[in-house]
Amino acid sequence: MGNTSSMLTQYDIEEVQQNCKHAFTQQEIVSLYQRFCQLDRNKCGFISSDEFMSIPEFAVNPLSQSLLTMLDGFNFKEFVAFLSTFSSRASLQHKIEFIFKVYDSDCNGKVTFDDMLRVLRDLSGQFMSQQQREEVLAQVLEDAGYKKDSFLVLSDFMKIFGNSELKMEAEIPVD
Repeated sequence: MGNTSSMLTQYDIEEVQQNCKHAFTQQEIVSLYQRFCQLDRNKCGFISSDEFMSIPEFAVNPLSQSLLTMLDGFNFKEFVAFLSTFSSRASLQHKIEFIFKVYDSDCNGKVTFDDMLRVLRDLSGQFMSQQQREEVLAQVLEDAGYKKDSFLVLSDFMKIFGNSELKMEAEIPVD
């Protein structure tokens, strides 16, 4: 699996499928492998930040820079695990864990007001002022029972998003 010029064996497919908690069918995994090989331009078995940025949909995503810190140097198994978050078969818990990682940029297990502001800034761009972002975020936190100086941990995200109809899905074309 490290050498992208080789084909996937049935064992490789089943291993990747198990690793991504069956978020993708075997046919989808084969399609993802073909796409991975296309992205891995230097055929080293890993996708770099530059190669990820060659995906137009990724490049225009306002969170692409935040996501790159999670992505740089992914092998195929990690690539599929990352994409599994966007599968319609992924659990709500899996999606919330992913969102938490996006917010927790320093990987300390805590999300601060500033972490949330950074993501909100990336998402809103020039459409909101810094003051508007701070006011909106402070209100959202207050409505959820938290204060501006609160540190949120994963269980807080589970509590906030756990009863939601959170949709984070991408279609994986199968050839």
